Amino acid sequence: MKLITQRLILKKITTADALFYVKLFNSEGWLKYIGDRNVHTKADAVAYIKKHYLPIYEKNGYGPFTVNLKDTGETIGACGLYKRDHLDHPDIGFAFLPDYIGKGYGYEAAKAVMEYAQSDLGLATILGFTVHYNKASIALLEKIGLKESGTFKFPDDDEELLLFSNES
Repeated sequence: MKLITQRLILKKITTADALFYVKLFNSEGWLKYIGDRNVHTKADAVAYIKKHYLPIYEKNGYGPFTVNLKDTGETIGACGLYKRDHLDHPDIGFAFLPDYIGKGYGYEAAKAVMEYAQSDLGLATILGFTVHYNKASIALLEKIGLKESGTFKFPDDDEELLLFSNES
């Protein structure tokens, strides 16, 4: 499964992406806004991908993607859909390496994922979550058509997140 935009190729995550995820999971933005996943080696990343990403595809038929530059193939981020067992609707998530933030790649990837979710998968409702102090993520969620609709706490986390939805 691939999504192709003007500048990007979004591909299903595989264990071959492990070294990229070591870098992403330990980037300043990931640690500040998402949290430490305790992934520090290629082996850690392979295990994380097998446990947390690959089952999403098997269970739901969709999931997160690596985001690659079309012209070089370089992996610069991740964007995709997550279906959590305790929620009725999937949510969109995204993260990019610091050198690629603020260049429109997040919007380009998230817009492609939203279009795929709605037209190809027939998903009417998409959620989004972020911490209240992540102004860039709030702006991106709003730019792709989601509106703040309250707060939410994941069962295994005490931090209150802002909840966004494209439902009116």
